[in-house]
Amino acid sequence: MMEIVAEFPRAKGALPASRRNVPLIPADSVAGRALVVVVAIMTFLACLTAGAALLVTKASQEWRSDVLREVTIQVKPLANDDVETLVAKAVKVASRAPGVASARPYSKTDSERLLEPWLGAGIDLSLLPVPRIIVVQMKESSAENLAGLREALARDAPEASLDDNRVWATRLGVMARAIVALAVSLFALVIVALATAIGFATRGAMAGSKDIVEILHFVGASDAFIAKEFQTHFRRLGLRGAAIGVSAGFAFFLTASALSAWWAHSPGGDEIAAMFGAFSLDGAGYAALAAVGAAVSLLTGYLSRSIVLKDLQKLQ
Repeated sequence: MMEIVAEFPRAKGALPASRRNVPLIPADSVAGRALVVVVAIMTFLACLTAGAALLVTKASQEWRSDVLREVTIQVKPLANDDVETLVAKAVKVASRAPGVASARPYSKTDSERLLEPWLGAGIDLSLLPVPRIIVVQMKESSAENLAGLREALARDAPEASLDDNRVWATRLGVMARAIVALAVSLFALVIVALATAIGFATRGAMAGSKDIVEILHFVGASDAFIAKEFQTHFRRLGLRGAAIGVSAGFAFFLTASALSAWWAHSPGGDEIAAMFGAFSLDGAGYAALAAVGAAVSLLTGYLSRSIVLKDLQKLQ
């Protein structure tokens, strides 16, 4: 903490030679501890929103990659057609098409099982021309490969039709971008709330040290010197609060990752894994959370300095 007689630019003569340690801002006060708590909470919320945005972005990329690499072929037989022959021919044509990694047909039992949610179980579908599905894995999800596959089916297996999943990939992308935009909006609101709390705390500290600040100002201390004292004090408080908030964010995502791995084989866990992957951040994700904490600490000091400089200008 500064001393009143510390060295600073003097414009109106020398200061008294006494060296009393009079802190400009109390090192430990109720208001300071309260600000640390507020900064910790806000930093934790900012880490949650940032981590959620990273998880959704990563999951969306994996969704779209999987959807675009996998296409389906429907074989729609007529009443007197040999379904197995048509399916075998479609599989052979698809396997030879450029860019195709594999083609796997659904069996008759698998195809009928797909209709159970709508038709119910135990229904004899042998007399109905139930379409057969062939799942095709593409090496690359390029439009040229899909066009070549579509042309090959139209030429050599007209009973089969290709279903492009790009529409679903587009919808997944739109949904993911909407979620990320919501997370960014929440992050911005957290920062605004944090800036407001810092502003109140800084003005409260200036009001508590009003007499000392005015004396320093009028005896010749530069505005930059006084503002630096406030900046150092509040940056230290911000660093403490940000460290607590980031640590809580790390603990949250590490715990969530462990729980998701534990729930991996449960029905709910499968759905969570499908939505968020393993619900775990990689090294870059944790680095991003640490960057959020560093930014909060710097923001706390910067806002404090700006507010003090603005208020000191009114004393001119």
